[in-house]
Amino acid sequence: MERKAKTLGELKDSGYVSKLVKEEIRDNAIARIKSGIPLIEGVRGYENTVLPALEVALLSGHDLILLGERGQAKTRVIRGLASLLDEWVPVVVGSELNDDPMNPTSRYGREKIADMGDVTPIDWLHRTQRYSEKLATPDTSMADLIGEVDPIKVAEGRYLSDELTLHYGLVPRTNRGIFAINELPDLAERIQVGLLNLLEERDVQIRGYKIRLELDLMFVATANPEDYTNRGRLITPLKDRFGTQLRTHYPKETEIEIGIMQQESSRLTLAENVHVPQFMAEIIAEISQQARKSPSINQRSGVSVRMSVSSYESMIASAIRRSLISGEELAVPRVSDLWALASSMAGKIEIDAFEADAEFEVIPKLRTNAVLTVFRQRFTVDQLRDVISYFDANEFVELGPTVNSEEYIALVAKVPGLGAAVNKLDETSSGAVASSVELILEGLHISKKLNKREQSGKIGYFTKG
Repeated sequence: MERKAKTLGELKDSGYVSKLVKEEIRDNAIARIKSGIPLIEGVRGYENTVLPALEVALLSGHDLILLGERGQAKTRVIRGLASLLDEWVPVVVGSELNDDPMNPTSRYGREKIADMGDVTPIDWLHRTQRYSEKLATPDTSMADLIGEVDPIKVAEGRYLSDELTLHYGLVPRTNRGIFAINELPDLAERIQVGLLNLLEERDVQIRGYKIRLELDLMFVATANPEDYTNRGRLITPLKDRFGTQLRTHYPKETEIEIGIMQQESSRLTLAENVHVPQFMAEIIAEISQQARKSPSINQRSGVSVRMSVSSYESMIASAIRRSLISGEELAVPRVSDLWALASSMAGKIEIDAFEADAEFEVIPKLRTNAVLTVFRQRFTVDQLRDVISYFDANEFVELGPTVNSEEYIALVAKVPGLGAAVNKLDETSSGAVASSVELILEGLHISKKLNKREQSGKIGYFTKG
């Protein structure tokens, strides 16, 4: 829509036709579906689950709620809905409620048009200004969401019964847009009732004054499934208000989790002098996958994808630090860099254990299981018999973060069968070869074929004998 019209009369002459918010969203969703453009950009793993259900909800014109544990892109999905609004819409200049010049909602808008007619000035509102979001907290008030009597306007001589004495809250100010509440069950029940009245009955009482607002908006919310279904913290009539309930989930495949990690990681850790072998990325993703199955971790609070992203960044940062100390130009993460994950993981999982330091046992166990899983996806112990035999001859190998990549390459040339195993991982740079060697030897250690001793920044591998 061209933004040429500056008055109501010019807008009428342009042939502009008003649409409801849900009609805008529906029409733009239809256009995207036809063209094959993703409904929500930057969301992975929902192509065959959440997004088809979301498309149905939008085509139905429903208000909706997304249920899911933390770190499941719920907020990203609802924020992405704003891109489905028309880019520009006309509003009455000076209106607090984004009044449609063709169908004003507020008393201000109605009186303005009644007084000025076709010369009523209009402005154009971009879709980025038509989305409002509120994090629900127990102290959220009616004034925050709906509004409050403005004492300054009363002091100016207006009566309390006058609609113009009101200072509107977030919901009315989002008229002709999308209003989103995160963690909806955290709202106090009396606020939920007030919100229900406004959204369903289109009226609300503020300080005993009843006002009817014919708002045009789409209402979306997020909630944790436990809060929404088990604790009864959401009033039943408000639950019934949502036309669609979408259940989000964590990535079901390692490849999707890796894609999210790479997409969301800070640019600070994705410099040109960094190379992450595929198996190291898989280890990080596998740690999160293991954590979501672990009985030692509270699954009701979930294991956020943000843990995967933070762990990926910490692993790379550890490799960068090591390369700075050793003077190597290319930073390539190794298994020995995974020590840095303890700090990035600790604040993102809730341990179901009475011991105060239980996380110091759970996190190393998750790392060990992830390394073993990735190792077994590429090797069997039988394929590495020659490597084990080298250690059986009472050989002792010392590696670790203080050992540079050239020493790893020398070890590959010396140990029978190790070169072939490294080649199988398809990593050619000196740093990547070092990373490959650590995966192989650590995998053999976890498989109980080699012993390991850690001391003074070095890791020694030797046989049990």
